[in-house]
Amino acid sequence: MFFQHVYDKSLAHGSYVIGCQATGEAIVIDAKRDIDVYMEIAKQNNLRITHIAETHIHADFLCGSRELSAVTGATIYLSDEGGEDWQYQFPHNGLRDGNFIRVGNLTLEIMHTPGHTPESISFLLTDHPATEKPVMILTGDFVFVGDIGRPDLLEKAAGLIGTKEVGAQQMFQSLKKFAALPEYLQVWSAHGAGSACGKALGAVHSSTVGYEKIRNWAFQHDDDEKEFTNYLLADQPEPPKYFSMMKHLNKVNRPLLIEVPKHQKLSGGQFLNAYANGLKVIDARDKVDFAKGFIPGSLNIQGNNSFSTWAGWLLNYQEQFILVCDDNKIDDLTRKLMRIGLDNIYGYISDLNDLGVELQTADVISVNEFKTYINNEDIQIIDVRGAAEYEAGHIEGADNIFVGTIPDNLDKISKDKQVIIHCQAGDRSAIAYSLLAKNGFKNVRNFSGGMKEWLTSKNN
Repeated sequence: MFFQHVYDKSLAHGSYVIGCQATGEAIVIDAKRDIDVYMEIAKQNNLRITHIAETHIHADFLCGSRELSAVTGATIYLSDEGGEDWQYQFPHNGLRDGNFIRVGNLTLEIMHTPGHTPESISFLLTDHPATEKPVMILTGDFVFVGDIGRPDLLEKAAGLIGTKEVGAQQMFQSLKKFAALPEYLQVWSAHGAGSACGKALGAVHSSTVGYEKIRNWAFQHDDDEKEFTNYLLADQPEPPKYFSMMKHLNKVNRPLLIEVPKHQKLSGGQFLNAYANGLKVIDARDKVDFAKGFIPGSLNIQGNNSFSTWAGWLLNYQEQFILVCDDNKIDDLTRKLMRIGLDNIYGYISDLNDLGVELQTADVISVNEFKTYINNEDIQIIDVRGAAEYEAGHIEGADNIFVGTIPDNLDKISKDKQVIIHCQAGDRSAIAYSLLAKNGFKNVRNFSGGMKEWLTSKNN
């Protein structure tokens, strides 16, 4: 058996290439949209991608199954569980509980594991030349290392009211099926630490059924379903705004993108014309460089592992936009954006100094200056972290407005008082500062050190 875990740090997303080396057949599970990595793996290992499968209709990334099928001719296998509202609306081979997929001398048995979503399935893999017993389970967003899939996304991100309680009940029952599996079974999921598909995902990529029964909080409630449900639904992170679009695009027919696009580097004239016509500018440089000089109205979304998540919060799927980044970053940023379907890149620029645009600077303050503003009635302090982070501990008197929702909550921010913003360590407050500057707020300062520096200063 050939097995390779493909991990995308930008979305904490895991996909899989599993092959039979005797026959050269391979299956890809939960593929990302930039599919060249799977083609290269297959080529290097003398495999043919003949099967493609998904564990469920994903909310956090645009699945590349159809792109991969278009290039390879492989058959797509998808869940037909979950009821009428949870059926994929494009051609595929349907899967139900107890069905099998055969890939050379390997079989994958389908196990319906609803909870995160109604149609969710897991794959029990058996390597027949080695043993007639299953060796691993690929769980998608059902069971993670140290956590389980959240059932509230359909309600919070897709607006399907009343689904989180039903999902929690289904998850409780699905976990009983999981707990009955052999404890030696390897567990491989679709996400790791940093994903918004759960609240406590582990940084280690794989586990075993036995280890999860000991370690994972979800197996510590015995038969107390109410206690389990309360804990499962409490303190989940805010689901990014783009999740509802992913749910839609992963379910219906859509245009395919079988190659990573190459975007043009704009001339000064091209940029100025587009800028004058109102195209949004996304500055992907480091927050320190942005603070030293930025194009008025641009948003600072640093091109790090969180880039696609914040872009999904703040961009829509109809508008074109321009990127500010170095030449050697454009391919990486393009991939991060295409993984969530943000394909409307007009072009990019790398040098701000020859545009003839007067740059703005950010007002960044130290912890000592920040301390002088505490308990001042003329100051509004805004904590832009998530609600659960804020509730776990915050600076006295600070208001909580999560950075991803700032555009919808501008009326809660004073234009008369001095506004001080902060987050945990400066990345999110840099986004928030650029959002407020774009929306005409003049009297804003960024305590970039955030809670991390604040707590350190209090303890010293």
